[in-house]
Amino acid sequence: MCDSSLRQPGCSRRKWYRHNLQNGSSLLVIRDEECEQRGRAALIELGALMDTSRRGFSTTAVTAMGQRRPTTNARQRSEVPSHDTMISTRLTERFGIRHPIVCAPMAWVTGGALAAAVSRAGGLGIVGGGYAGTLDEEPDLETELARVTSDKFGVGFITWALARSPTMLTKALRHSPFCVFLSFGDPRPFAAEIRGAGVVLICQVQFLWQIDMALEAGAAAIVVQGTEAGGHGASRSTFPFVPEAADYLKQHSPETLLLAAGGIVDGRGLAAALMLGADGVLVGTRFWASAEALTPKSHTDKAIGVTGDETIRTKTLDALRGVPWPREYSFRFLKNKLTDEWADREGEAFDAFGTLSTKYAQARVQNDLDTVAVVCGEAVGLLRDRPRAASVVESMTAEAASLLRNAGKLRFT
Repeated sequence: MCDSSLRQPGCSRRKWYRHNLQNGSSLLVIRDEECEQRGRAALIELGALMDTSRRGFSTTAVTAMGQRRPTTNARQRSEVPSHDTMISTRLTERFGIRHPIVCAPMAWVTGGALAAAVSRAGGLGIVGGGYAGTLDEEPDLETELARVTSDKFGVGFITWALARSPTMLTKALRHSPFCVFLSFGDPRPFAAEIRGAGVVLICQVQFLWQIDMALEAGAAAIVVQGTEAGGHGASRSTFPFVPEAADYLKQHSPETLLLAAGGIVDGRGLAAALMLGADGVLVGTRFWASAEALTPKSHTDKAIGVTGDETIRTKTLDALRGVPWPREYSFRFLKNKLTDEWADREGEAFDAFGTLSTKYAQARVQNDLDTVAVVCGEAVGLLRDRPRAASVVESMTAEAASLLRNAGKLRFT
């Protein structure tokens, strides 16, 4: 397939070619004729990122064409303005979004304004339902869902907490979300109600064995969360976890979408995730520090400028504040005086379960960051500002597209 449409003088003369490979994949190649005239070919190999025998589509296409040109053939690729770079994957195609970027449903962070901003920018925003109302200090979910001003959005819950307050799912479904996101527990008891509402189910997993539960629940997409993520998580690292999950799904459920999470805050992370076999990314920390987030300014002020070395993953805080998290999960946030005192005393913390619950609640009201967790991931060291969510989506996509294009400049011997 070749795009041979008219070009204006001075414009880069590029043609798109599709080649079918023996392994069932497709290769999308962009040839720059001007470069060829100078004696070199600019070949950008993108489609080989995805294996069509599992992925169900022919290419992963980076679209960044300049001015619109007349369409002469129905099969020609549609074009978009240069400021609206798009990376098309199975996730974007099936979910009807422009960019393979999903905002994590962070408790106390992803309210209606942030979710709507991400969706309007072409990603998918998911409101954080958190502990399903089982903790008194949580933002009111009904209020935040009412603040969503985009047509497409989701709502997410901590699964083990939702099991204690299942009516919250029913209430959330009345707002007609596009998807429900479940993590940290067995999603299967909620699958029928979600499916009956005609809503897409996304399940996040922290261990490979949890994928089977998600598949049994009928998840359309599975998020594999690496330990680098902020907030609650487990011990698997993103870089080896994503390709292992990709291989597992290729064998057991090739139509299921795969998203990567943990340590992804910019275009480098997005490009790497696609190379590892993901259809898109779930982003937390970068949106945690966005203008529309519910994150207190004092939290982002403390976080911007520190390195990833300043985060810690521990189980002690949940024990001391009396939140009954399953033992396989721990909590990542910035180190503070409380962690300096308790980080190496996990056994004692569980023996003292809940003894700091009142103090912690008071510290939250007083914004005492020596006690209260500033929740962010290892990628906090890459944060420099608190931009609009739309800017995050746009810059992440543009950077990833640029990196994938420039891959053609690598030399092979």
